[in-house]
Amino acid sequence: MGVIKDWVRRYFSDPQVVILAVFLVVGLATVLLAGRHLVPVIASLIIAYLLEGLIQPLQRVGAPRMLAVGIVFLVFFLVLLALLFWLLPVLTRQATQLLQEVPDMLSASQTLILSLPEKYPNIFSEVEIENVLNQIRREAGHFTDRMLRQTLSSVVGVITLVVYIVLMPLLVFFFLKDKDQLMGWIRRHLPRERGLASRVWQGVDVQLGNFIRGKFWEILIVWGASYLTFIFMGLSFSLLLAFLVGISVLVPYIGAAVMTFPVALVAYFQFGWTGDLAWIILAYLVIQMLDGNVLVPLLFSEVVNLHPIAIIVAVLFFGGIWGVWGVFFAIPLAILLQGVLSAWPRRPDEETSVQ
Repeated sequence: MGVIKDWVRRYFSDPQVVILAVFLVVGLATVLLAGRHLVPVIASLIIAYLLEGLIQPLQRVGAPRMLAVGIVFLVFFLVLLALLFWLLPVLTRQATQLLQEVPDMLSASQTLILSLPEKYPNIFSEVEIENVLNQIRREAGHFTDRMLRQTLSSVVGVITLVVYIVLMPLLVFFFLKDKDQLMGWIRRHLPRERGLASRVWQGVDVQLGNFIRGKFWEILIVWGASYLTFIFMGLSFSLLLAFLVGISVLVPYIGAAVMTFPVALVAYFQFGWTGDLAWIILAYLVIQMLDGNVLVPLLFSEVVNLHPIAIIVAVLFFGGIWGVWGVFFAIPLAILLQGVLSAWPRRPDEETSVQ
């Protein structure tokens, strides 16, 4: 108990540290308890945060804030309409066609697997191959059942999507339009002694802003490059696969590795063991190499560099807690955690040892 008391006295004797800790605990509790219900609000905040980076340059050249907000929101709304009435139907159609071809792909996989004992008798036995095929059949049955349940619940999904489509643009507009009033209201209800929390937020604000805007451009560039490459090479489901490749950059390293399999599988079942398959895989690897070694350093030069181990641990940890949303928000949460740890007060002897 004495060790714990000394630790608490050492790090929580400063009232500002206590205030920062309370902010973090309240924020975490809010996300854990009400995060699923606040998805439209959180998503709208992120979009407004992204659009704020376009509003500020217009204000710096002399445009009134309401005019800048109107211009940026109009562009955002037109892009949203294009996504809903052009991109979403195409992606849905290609996803449906791909799912319809899954049984044929499984049949082809079964034929390929059955030929392995004949070609490599010293490596594969018929019993092992039969176990693999039984596992594939079971997974295919589970996949069919999941797709059927998803289809039956699609009506609820469509209603939810419609609600989000109506709510989110309104929330984004009011977040942008009334930013000063909202921030003033929040400041009035915060403790006056919040200097440490303010310093943490200022540092994290710069890092998160650069990260979110950089990821936005990275997704667009990787998506566009992948789409042009797949179209040029005649790959089926080019728009769907390119879209998934673009989204995969939200999860560094892991996303690129995971997307290798669907790209390679679609190419294999379309072209077989031919040179076209090799060229498509090579082109995909080149895109990923250019993204990691050229695009990312250009877009994220001012973002805190997280070690790959920290990124993987954050993805596994937050993904295990919040599922898909945790995977997407793992890097911003890791940036927030690193900002807090960097600004957390240290004793003089600890600062000397760190130096």
